[in-house]
Amino acid sequence: MELILHISAGALVGFAIGITGVGGGSLMTPVLLLFGYPVPIAIGTDLLYAAITKAGGALSHHHAGNVDWSIVRLLAIGSVPTAILVHAAMSKATFQDSPRFGELLTFSLGVMLIITAIILIFRNKLREKAVENKPPLLMNFIQRRRSGLTFAMGILLGVCVTLSSVGAGAFAAAILLTIHSQTRAVKIIGSDIAHAVPLTFIAGLGYLFNGYVDLMLLLSLLIGSLPAIALGSRLSNRVPEKTLQGLLTVILLGLGLYYALFNSWH
Repeated sequence: MELILHISAGALVGFAIGITGVGGGSLMTPVLLLFGYPVPIAIGTDLLYAAITKAGGALSHHHAGNVDWSIVRLLAIGSVPTAILVHAAMSKATFQDSPRFGELLTFSLGVMLIITAIILIFRNKLREKAVENKPPLLMNFIQRRRSGLTFAMGILLGVCVTLSSVGAGAFAAAILLTIHSQTRAVKIIGSDIAHAVPLTFIAGLGYLFNGYVDLMLLLSLLIGSLPAIALGSRLSNRVPEKTLQGLLTVILLGLGLYYALFNSWH
């Protein structure tokens, strides 16, 4: 019965990802927490789930020419070492065995869910703003500091994604659209997905090495989600995306407020 529940959860999340494009991290970790899994296991398992499910999308974007590997490289130079450092900082047994470990992860998850929900609300406006002419001074600053800003963004993502499993999707794409406003949105999205693969994999390995990944759960989720993602993608033009995305935004915002304000710091 538990196996069927996990496969069904994977299928449900995968279908939502296929239709709306909302990242698995925003959806899967809260689902696993609702199933009663401890927050480190939910986050660790979800990170490896995200690495595997995003790999196919990254490959598709690469073949379509929608990945700017220079952006991916700059992000990864910042994010991957940061993810390793975050795990090194959390790896002390005295910290992992204390209630503060779960509280930190839960609070981080809540904050990132709230940010993701807000970005989903304003996503279309952010895309419009990205192609509009910005004040010359701001444009000049961004152009001169573009590489440094992208690297700094990678560091931020390394922290956020490792602590919460959320951030490598809508959050990262929104910031990158501002930094690389001259780059087509589809190329930003492709680059974001390509970068998410190594980041979530390395962050997930950190949890795996510390015993916070349930491999049977991961397998069950993948069995359900991989076909469902493909089905959702095919049906995306026939399903009212705005309605479903609006519902998901409300759910993510509610869960974010719950984890950040009511269920983390006691």
